[in-house]
Amino acid sequence: MKSIRDLSLADKRVLVRVDFNVPMDEQGNITDDIRIRMAVPTLQYILDKQGKLIICSHMGRPKGQKVKEFSLAPIAKHLEMLLGRTVSLAPDCIGVETLALAEKMKSGEVLLLENLRFHKEETENDRDFSKQLGALAEVYINDAFAVSHRAHASVVGVAEFFEEKGAGLLLQTEMDYFHKSMDNPIRPLVALVGGAKVSSKLGALQNMLDKVDSMIIGGAMANTFLKSMGVDVGASKIEEDLLDTAQEFIKSAEQKDVRLYFPVDFVVADRFAPDAVCKNVTFRDIPDGWMALDIGPATTIYFQEALADARTIVWNGPMGAFEMDAFSRGTMALCQTVANSHALSITGGGDSNAAVKKAGEEKNISYMSTGGGAFLHLMEGKTLPGVDALN
Repeated sequence: MKSIRDLSLADKRVLVRVDFNVPMDEQGNITDDIRIRMAVPTLQYILDKQGKLIICSHMGRPKGQKVKEFSLAPIAKHLEMLLGRTVSLAPDCIGVETLALAEKMKSGEVLLLENLRFHKEETENDRDFSKQLGALAEVYINDAFAVSHRAHASVVGVAEFFEEKGAGLLLQTEMDYFHKSMDNPIRPLVALVGGAKVSSKLGALQNMLDKVDSMIIGGAMANTFLKSMGVDVGASKIEEDLLDTAQEFIKSAEQKDVRLYFPVDFVVADRFAPDAVCKNVTFRDIPDGWMALDIGPATTIYFQEALADARTIVWNGPMGAFEMDAFSRGTMALCQTVANSHALSITGGGDSNAAVKKAGEEKNISYMSTGGGAFLHLMEGKTLPGVDALN
């Protein structure tokens, strides 16, 4: 895979796929611009090399319809502030008018295409749509790690129509950190996995058994594993259809000499609400009708000790319902532990990154991945279609 640094960009139209699918309030104001800011180095690099910058992204799920609330107009204004220059918004991402705007661009100019998903052909990876996108430029750069696990037209199909193509600085960094943590880690390598469902991460869990030295499992997904071992977890969320799978996973870890860590106590509540009645109990003492919503203090210490000698930590998923203060302490404590560790630490996924930000520790994590789905895709041992298309 070529890097953007391997390509000649001067006086050329450069189409860059980014992920500017950022959250907005009802007034159309961007509430978190981290995805935009992380793409700025690539965009600035192209401008510094006197390229003609054409940016494309999706926003929301307009389902192939032109929906005003999903327009990229607010993105164009925000980009002007970040780049310090005019950003023109095209009326569409393809078509005669957009092509004409692209063809008359001068070096150093910036054109933002309108929402790719205003066309259903984008998510269908339609070849003609890809060809029209390809006609806009002479160089293609993928800098959208967060969508590179999707075989969409602007991620995969369009690459066919370019001789000159490569990875942007963000995509290259994401891939480098992943390989550094999973393919060539400094050991011990510890995986810290949480979140709600085993089913959404089963492939990643199974693949990581061949890579990690130990694995910490928390969050609601730990309930399924405990239930498979005969523990009564009360009204806690579990996946009944995966109990046998969870047992097999535990046996497989034992055979591969991978140490598994599960919660030994919980913060439980009589209902899932900010004002619920809460108490701390051991994993064998969850009352009938109550649910485990956070790891307890003993588990926090237990998990911290498991992380103490780690040299590489990969974290995906919180330890509890951290959005509510009563159930946030376990996740917050581990955020601080990972942040203060001497290990290379990588977090992946929106919830994990949100927890780190809530704890105020984002500057102390080695790398926070921008793409939860793409990160999990790699953790499952799969390649990314968007990266394959560049090769």
